[in-house]
Amino acid sequence: MDGTVLVADDDRTIRTVLTQALTRAGCKVHATASLMTLMRWVEEGKGDLVISDVVMPDGNGLEALPRIARERPGLPVIVISAQNTIMTAIQAAEADAYDYLPKPFDLPDLMKRAARALEQKRKAQVIPKIVEPRTEGTDLPLVGRTAAMQALYRLVARVMNADLPVLILGESGTGKSLIARSIHDFSDRRTLPFVVAQAADLAGAEGPSSLIARARGGSLVFDEVGDYDDETQGRIVRMLDALPDPAPRIMATTQVDLSSLMEAGKFRQDLFYRLGGVTLAVPALRERVEDIPLLAEHFLTRAERDGLGLRHLSGEAMALVRSYAWPGNVRQLENTIRRLVVTSSEEEITRAEVEAVLGNQPAVEPMRPGGEGEKLSTSIARHLRRYFDLHGGNLPAPGLYDRILREMEAPLIEIALDATGGNQAKCADLLGINRNTLRKKITDLDIQVTRRRKLM
Repeated sequence: MDGTVLVADDDRTIRTVLTQALTRAGCKVHATASLMTLMRWVEEGKGDLVISDVVMPDGNGLEALPRIARERPGLPVIVISAQNTIMTAIQAAEADAYDYLPKPFDLPDLMKRAARALEQKRKAQVIPKIVEPRTEGTDLPLVGRTAAMQALYRLVARVMNADLPVLILGESGTGKSLIARSIHDFSDRRTLPFVVAQAADLAGAEGPSSLIARARGGSLVFDEVGDYDDETQGRIVRMLDALPDPAPRIMATTQVDLSSLMEAGKFRQDLFYRLGGVTLAVPALRERVEDIPLLAEHFLTRAERDGLGLRHLSGEAMALVRSYAWPGNVRQLENTIRRLVVTSSEEEITRAEVEAVLGNQPAVEPMRPGGEGEKLSTSIARHLRRYFDLHGGNLPAPGLYDRILREMEAPLIEIALDATGGNQAKCADLLGINRNTLRKKITDLDIQVTRRRKLM
């Protein structure tokens, strides 16, 4: 790897790690905690690649992207951010960042992306479009740092303005409608109508033409299309084959796997292929447990902003919220948090109050399509398959083996610590590892130690 890399991050550890890794790879590195210093280097013509955090003490890295593009057309910028929301991915894509990585990032993966960016800059001068990042709509409850959600965010950002139909698959309450709305609101069609159609809207000879007239080149979403009968499906096929110019962006949501319905003869094959240009699979909340605390804090903040009061969850209450199965997914979690904010008598919400709202069922088992006897290996295989599917036909980033092992290791240790009441000696014995090894893993994996998990 050859070139000069400008690193901007207010975290000294990250600056040190990146400086050492890039230097060992053969690069020259300038590192700073100041966005102002970064911009001065850019204006002076320094650097062949920028790696920048978003939230800096003196500014916002995303908001600096248009200025970097004006000052140095073709200078690639890799954005790294702990703001693990869909808005960050969308804003990075809109501002034409070369790449976006959530924190904590995989260092080998970042190094490979940096090498590709430097190689691309050497081969061709790419003139990026200059787009001022938008700030409206940043309150979307699409929050998550898990690999599945970050892959989904990237895919959403890529398909926003693609002229392809979008099929959004997920359980009730996962946020399918919110994904559809986000694609519209942050696309080039955002000033045009956003129309959600039910089966009843397609009834009668005038139903389809009325929907097209209402959409007027904006976005038309068929809600829960898997529930439509054969006659309604046929009307959609005929409507899609005769769309006017300009045609609306077509999207559809479904709780059920349409390919399975199609194989069973309950969904038209011609409609399936017309709707499935890009499939976005939204994971259930139980499949991204690490995001539950982030979402809970997000909903607590929103409730305070809505005037419902300032509240926070106790450590035990948060542990219970995290361990619950949430069969109603994100929607159920949001409604539960808002109810707790309203009904809690004190600023700190207790475990007992959470138990009361959840019906005293803190350990509900998630529903599993494979049945109660599903083997652990089968469950893991199902989650890994969904992870691959979320990349939309592309392969995941290199280094998958180590990355998957790390992602499995952290929740295993956290659950084992919970099960042993935070006793690290018992936890180490349960896991079959040395106690010092356990301590090191707790530190390396940045496992949060709660009051139930005290360092022994």
